[in-house]
Amino acid sequence: MNTTAFEQYESEVRSYCRKFPEVFVSSKGAYIEGESGRKYLDFFCGAGALNYGHNHPYVKQQAIEYLMRDGIVHALDMYTAAKREFIETFEEKILRPRNLDYKIQFPGPTGTNAVEAALKLARKVKGRSNVMGLMGCFHGMTLGTLALTTERDARAGAGVPLNNIVHVPAPYMFGGIDTIAYVDEILSDDHSGVDLPAAFILETVQAEGGIQVFSVEFLQKLRALCDKYDMLLIVDDIQVGCGRTGHFFSFERAGIVPDIVTLSKSIGGLGLPMALTLLRPELDIWSPGEHNGTFRGNNVAFVAAKAAIDVMTNDKLDANVRANEAVLRDGLEAIASCDERLSVRGIGYIWGIDCGKIPVDGFARRVICKCFENGLICELAGRKDCVVKLMPPLIADKQTLEEGMAILEKSLKECLAEIA
Repeated sequence: MNTTAFEQYESEVRSYCRKFPEVFVSSKGAYIEGESGRKYLDFFCGAGALNYGHNHPYVKQQAIEYLMRDGIVHALDMYTAAKREFIETFEEKILRPRNLDYKIQFPGPTGTNAVEAALKLARKVKGRSNVMGLMGCFHGMTLGTLALTTERDARAGAGVPLNNIVHVPAPYMFGGIDTIAYVDEILSDDHSGVDLPAAFILETVQAEGGIQVFSVEFLQKLRALCDKYDMLLIVDDIQVGCGRTGHFFSFERAGIVPDIVTLSKSIGGLGLPMALTLLRPELDIWSPGEHNGTFRGNNVAFVAAKAAIDVMTNDKLDANVRANEAVLRDGLEAIASCDERLSVRGIGYIWGIDCGKIPVDGFARRVICKCFENGLICELAGRKDCVVKLMPPLIADKQTLEEGMAILEKSLKECLAEIA
C-alpha cells in the first residue's frame, strides 16, 4: 500500500485514514474496494453523506447525463434549470406532502455553512445574541458552529473565545434530568444570569454525542417551550435527516414543525457538496447578498439531489428503514448480550453499542479497528469515543444488515477475548 504522498505532503489533521488504513479506489452500493483488492462493507456511509449508497446507478446516471450535455456546473445563486427542477421536486415530494411551508436558502455547500446561516438569521430576526443548545451536541467546526459544539478537543482548536452560547444538560445526563423544567426555570428566573436566547438548536438524535435519541415527548415539550419564550426552534438534520431515522426529516416522528431546519450531507445525492437552510417564510428577512457563498450554486449536486429524492420516494427507502429497524435493534442487542457491560441505542439506520463500562482505555477504538480488519467500516462516537457507531446505507436489506452485524459480533468477541 503506497501512502507516501499522503504521509509526506498531506496535513497531520487527517483522521479517518488513520482508522481505515487502505487506499480506496472504487465503490458500489454498500461496499467500497481498496487498492489491495479487498472489499469492505461500509456502515460509515461518509458520516451520513451517502445514505443512498455509493454510486447509486440512477443518481449517478442523471449527473453524468447532465455533465455530458454541458449542463452548467457553477452559477453562484443565479437562476438555472437544474436549481429550478430541484426546488420544484423538493416542494412537490418532500415539503408539500408533509404540510411544511419553508423558504429554501442555499448557503455554502457544507453542513456548518447551513448552521451558520441559521444562527445568523435567528439572531437577526429576534435581535438577541444568545443561542441555547444541548451538552453532547455537534453542529460544526467553523467558529459560530464550534461555539455550539461541545467536544472539548474540538473547541480547544478554535484559539479564540467561543461566546454567545448557553449549553444545558441533555435529558440523558445526571441520571435523567428534566431538561425542559431546567430551561424553564432559568429563563423565568430573573437572577439566573442567562439572557433570553434567540433560538434553541438541537439534533433530534445526537450522533457524535453517542447515538442519543430524544423522545417524542421531549421534542414536543421543547417546541412548546420555544413558543412560550419566543425562541426559534432550529433542528440540525444534517446527519440524521434524509431518511436516516425512518422519515425524511428526523422530527416527523414527533409531529412538530421547527422554525428553521438545516440539511447537508446526503441531500447532495451522491455525496456531492450541498446544503440547505429551510426557514418559515415570515423569517425570510435577509437583504439580497446579506449571506452568501461562492459555491452555493453546485448545479451537479442539484441534479443528483433531485434524482435522490426520486429514489427515496419511488423506492420507499424510508419505509425500508422502518421495516428493518428491528433487524438492527434485535441483532445488536443479541450481540451486546455477550457482556452485561455493553448497551445498545439507536433508531432507524443509526445505532451504537456503548462500550463505556469496559474498563479498558480505547476499547471501542479496538473494536472498530478489528471490524476493519474483518471487512467492516464503522465509526466511533460519544464521550471518550466509547460508542461503536453504525450507519448502514438506507438501501441495505436484511441480508446486508446481518452480514455487517456478523462481522461486528466476531470483532467484538475477539476484542473481549483479548482483555479477558
